[in-house]
Amino acid sequence: MSNLELVSVEEERVAKAFLLREARLLDDERWDDWLLTLSERIHYWMPGIENRRREDGKGAYVEEHMALFDDGFRELQRRVNRFKQPSAWAENPPTRNVHLIGNIEVFAGDEPGQYRVFSTFINVRSRGLDEQYQLAGRREDVLCEEGDGLKLLKRKIVIPNATLPCKNINTFL
Repeated sequence: MSNLELVSVEEERVAKAFLLREARLLDDERWDDWLLTLSERIHYWMPGIENRRREDGKGAYVEEHMALFDDGFRELQRRVNRFKQPSAWAENPPTRNVHLIGNIEVFAGDEPGQYRVFSTFINVRSRGLDEQYQLAGRREDVLCEEGDGLKLLKRKIVIPNATLPCKNINTFL
């Protein structure tokens, strides 16, 4: 990991506002508006977690191994389009989402106009009368200035669970 260089208070405010707006768009199922917050060069990645002993040295995940998400813009667009189809029976009635974002830290990115943003999340999903799941984790994002504002260029999502604590992961984190 490179050195973490602080950004101005205004840059930090703008990056935090970006993440909070993104959470609201996802909670409100404003999928097309959410897609507009993504760079067309996005890499949206959530590695599978493996239980390893400390002395293994590889850590909880390796890039070459399984991923729950390993998507570019086209794949994310397809998932959004699938959510909107009448044949998406698993989402009818729709899942109700709440995204809580916290512990946001903003640093200068590796290139001008980029920001490295670290955050934590809790995603609460509810379906039907009594079906509810919570998923918590950490995110490492790269935001970049594109066009008229910030776009999400990279997202790494890391959960502490080696197995999903829910039936599926039909949401964005």
